[in-house]
Amino acid sequence: MFSEFVEEQTLLFVALAIIIAMLVYSYLADRLAGFKPVSTDEATRLFNDGAFLLDVRASNEYKDGFIGDAKNIPVSDLKDRLNLLPKDKSKPIVVYCLSGIRSSKAASALVKEGYTSVFNLSGGINAWKAAGLPVAKAKSKKAKKKASTK
Repeated sequence: MFSEFVEEQTLLFVALAIIIAMLVYSYLADRLAGFKPVSTDEATRLFNDGAFLLDVRASNEYKDGFIGDAKNIPVSDLKDRLNLLPKDKSKPIVVYCLSGIRSSKAASALVKEGYTSVFNLSGGINAWKAAGLPVAKAKSKKAKKKASTK
């Protein structure tokens, strides 16, 4: 009876097999990438424990707001600016971007460079903001000057 159903619904079972394969690949790809995706709660814990925060968005995006004391190195410049990262390649690094896509690429690049404790913020700074977590903004030169005259 089941075999008859499968024969009649071949297309449906092929689609099911493809979906299952994609889910398995998605799960295994994260495991094999060498970095760990983390939630905002896990990222907060890592930040509080002294992890290095790396913002891989463009500098104009960074000026709109960033997490904690994050270092901004656009993903396109990462390989040329590795000297700005911690010398200790076992120090935890939390990488983020706007949504988590660019930071995933950056996290993979860091793993290839020998960093052993790399974390990618799932959902990026968008998820961070949605969780109601604080975002810092760089002070303008005018604001810095005004603060120093007080």
